[in-house]
Amino acid sequence: MSVSAIIKSVQDTMRKDAGVDGDAQRISQLVWMVFLKVFDAKEEEWELMRDEYRAIVPEGLRWRDWAANDEGMTGDELLDFVNNKLFKELKEMELDEYSDPKAFIVKAVFEDSYNYMKSGTLMRQVINKLNEIDFTTQQDRHMFNDIYENILRDLQNAGNAGEYYTPRPVTQFVVDMVNPQLGEKVLDFACGTGGYLTSTIEHFKKTGQIRSVEDNQILQDTIMGIEKKPMPHMLAVTNLILHDIDTPKIKHDNSLTKNVRDYRPIDQVDVIVTNPPFGGIEEDGIDINFPEKFRTKETADLFMVLLMFLLKDGGRAGIVLPDGFLFGEGVKTSVKEKLLEEFNLHTIVRLPKGVFAPYTDINTNLLFFEKGKPTDQVWYFEHPLPIGYKNYTKTKPIRLEEFEIEKEWWFERVENEYAWKVSIEEIKKRNYNLDIKKPNSQNEMAHKSTQELLEDLKLSLERSQDILRQIQGDLLS
Repeated sequence: MSVSAIIKSVQDTMRKDAGVDGDAQRISQLVWMVFLKVFDAKEEEWELMRDEYRAIVPEGLRWRDWAANDEGMTGDELLDFVNNKLFKELKEMELDEYSDPKAFIVKAVFEDSYNYMKSGTLMRQVINKLNEIDFTTQQDRHMFNDIYENILRDLQNAGNAGEYYTPRPVTQFVVDMVNPQLGEKVLDFACGTGGYLTSTIEHFKKTGQIRSVEDNQILQDTIMGIEKKPMPHMLAVTNLILHDIDTPKIKHDNSLTKNVRDYRPIDQVDVIVTNPPFGGIEEDGIDINFPEKFRTKETADLFMVLLMFLLKDGGRAGIVLPDGFLFGEGVKTSVKEKLLEEFNLHTIVRLPKGVFAPYTDINTNLLFFEKGKPTDQVWYFEHPLPIGYKNYTKTKPIRLEEFEIEKEWWFERVENEYAWKVSIEEIKKRNYNLDIKKPNSQNEMAHKSTQELLEDLKLSLERSQDILRQIQGDLLS
């Protein structure tokens, strides 16, 4: 049976359980179980490789001890074990400064997890299905990517949970263009399920930068993430462990709660790749962590300011931002002014509608820049839709090979039907409005169909709503 079929079978079984209500709970239930199975597979590997290795998960609580045998405990006995022993003891693990860092990861995962299932019989059926996957083999480990993508697709449809998901073609393109080098500190401070971090690992492998045990250790120490919410944090940790990061450096925290003035040079990093949440409003008190002219409750704006403080001189960044950031005024103008004065914003890739469907159909952009010198000109590249597409959808998502057109243009830039450049003087004349269309695009209006004109009107209304949200955030601040 394929991995996707296994996961579908698991979720169908969970739907029969009275305690599991909706997609979000099903995914959360699946994630802690997959984490424990994955971690046990890694512990088996570490035990074989290191004579001095001491198990993190206590004997009796390891997946192999209570779950691996298909004829193991079931019914009320299993339910009682999971609720009153497994969760209780993992949540209450006694750790100190001498404890293995991996133990803190296990404890943190279970502190934020919950067993929703009420039927021990159905739980045994789920466990037996998961046992069809063997994470100690390289083949099945690769198959985890299928599980992971399955979970992410479900996350997209689980209400606001879709905010954690950035399409893999987007993360890989951003990372490839930023081009991190082994030894550079790479950070995603709103890492969600870890897509940018795993794309960075894949980039290092693809470019032949991991050649020795020493190289692998450097990699372990330089991939870092921060995630606020428990479920994506657990997914990110699991994902990195499966990508051979033994102790993922992913903090469970809100990056915006620290005062940006407190960051020291030692805290700064070489590369930031991220898709911060946008369209959200931060809680009261968060904005005081930022200089007065940058204070707002708009989440994406605050993350953009944080990025500028965390990136070291010579550092590089790739970030996803909505159209509202490009044309917004007020605090957004102050942020863009700082960006263009202290950073070289060399490229904006404008993405079509639907890249993040069905979570949102807001138009988005990929901004690429370097810290340490001001912007002289900005290159724009409008990503073309495939022939026959009006926009991307859930069933017609963006694909990695579509970015080949940007990659071919990237290092030998010329203006063409997709690319154009704008001087800093022109941008200043526009009061730092970066929402700049292709030259002569005004003349295209006369050739548009009624449907296309209606789409333009809808976009204008969305932009008006963005501006209203921005004004509301500024007034609240």
